[in-house]
Amino acid sequence: MTSGKPEPPPPSAYPYHALPSTPQQPQFYVVLPFYSSSGHRTRRRLCRRYLSCFITSLLLSAALYFLWPSDPYLKVVNLRLDRLKVNSAPISLDIALAVRIKVRNPDVYSLSYQSLNVSVEYRGEHLGFVTSDHGSVKAFGTSYIDATLVLDGSEVISQAVFLIEDLFRGAIPLTTTSEIHGSLGVLFFNVPITAKLSCEVVMNIHNQTIERQDCYPA
Repeated sequence: MTSGKPEPPPPSAYPYHALPSTPQQPQFYVVLPFYSSSGHRTRRRLCRRYLSCFITSLLLSAALYFLWPSDPYLKVVNLRLDRLKVNSAPISLDIALAVRIKVRNPDVYSLSYQSLNVSVEYRGEHLGFVTSDHGSVKAFGTSYIDATLVLDGSEVISQAVFLIEDLFRGAIPLTTTSEIHGSLGVLFFNVPITAKLSCEVVMNIHNQTIERQDCYPA
């Protein structure tokens, strides 16, 4: 049984242009930035330039570190007490002290030293000194200098009370100072250098030996 409403014709009955339109999905587009080959080359040149500047700075810093002149290193490798005598009238000391100093040159230049001075003090009072001969130390080399300090009748009147106390204890504290003066041959110039080393020494007056020795740069 059919109703009074007519049925629509099949789709093939419509012409192509008369087909009912369907809603289209929205389309999106991604716009990429434009990169040119010249921009890549510019960045590569800048990177190479920065890298070369960095490497050059490192090489210059290393060259300055190794070529910059520095003072030599001193070390007391042997300190021997040959004689220690206390005189009562007037109160004075007779000392014979042998010192062997190790001098190390850390530079690429040769070191020429004019002298090595070794002095002795008792509780801040200067007793005497000895000066060794001149010499040289090659680049990155090591040399040994011997010096013998002989003091006869060195008065310690201002420290007489302390000296009497030290005699009762059987030990006398002394301070030895070793100082070297020289120059480094840097190209056509002579750069003056100096190094100083102090040692706190305790002498045993009974067996004529060194009980303790502490050295440090001065």
